[in-house]
Amino acid sequence: MSPILEVKNLTKKYGGLTAVNDVSFEVSEREILSVIGPNGAGKSTLFKLISSFVKPTSGEVLFRGKRISGLLPHHVARMGVVRTFQETTIFKSMTVRENVIVSHHLRSKASLWGYFLGSGRAREDEEAFARSADEILGFLGLDDIANEVASNLPQGHLRALGIAIGLATNPTILLLDEPFAGMNHDETMRTVELVRNVRDRGVTVLLVEHDMPAVMKISDRIVVINFGQKIAEGSPVEIQQNEKVIEAYLGSEDDAIGI
Repeated sequence: MSPILEVKNLTKKYGGLTAVNDVSFEVSEREILSVIGPNGAGKSTLFKLISSFVKPTSGEVLFRGKRISGLLPHHVARMGVVRTFQETTIFKSMTVRENVIVSHHLRSKASLWGYFLGSGRAREDEEAFARSADEILGFLGLDDIANEVASNLPQGHLRALGIAIGLATNPTILLLDEPFAGMNHDETMRTVELVRNVRDRGVTVLLVEHDMPAVMKISDRIVVINFGQKIAEGSPVEIQQNEKVIEAYLGSEDDAIGI
């Protein structure tokens, strides 16, 4: 089976700084792949390259065999490669349900004028988006907070709302930016199960994360970046036992990751 996503010799330079240096890996359909590495290793730049928020200096990203590098980010998102952000896409003054409804805009069939004039197609869109939002919130177990204003949500629910917003775009690949950041243990474990459920829904998941217990628990495979270069790739067990990774990132006796 061909990979759904291919990162080929990806390099990004900012003047004399090389943020990502000749990175290559493949992602299989319905896989959970995590990208880890020390602060400043190039993980965020790599995500920006994959989602086409920045253009590579060299190399390319292929989605289902088609080059997406250099395309406009919203075109890449319409194709099915969607990146979530930590909180910047959430409207804090809106309810949870309203946030998810608004996030369906990539799937709109009506024109902008249609929405202004209340055309039949616009009304159909609004009804379909409301049904879809309710289905997504039910799937993620967020029904009970659907009418809660987003500014009142605790960290765990904010992260879950971010995932709901991502699902509203009907992604094929979902790129999650630190989905477990700022959570306590119980919130993290609930979100781990939530992300697994998203994968079971048929969505391929890539995530950047610093929470090593969560990464080791959730990942099918892990790619490790250090100083912009890929230094390792493999299963959680292989990564835990990789001497380069231990030296660069994990530490030789880090009980927190289960070694």
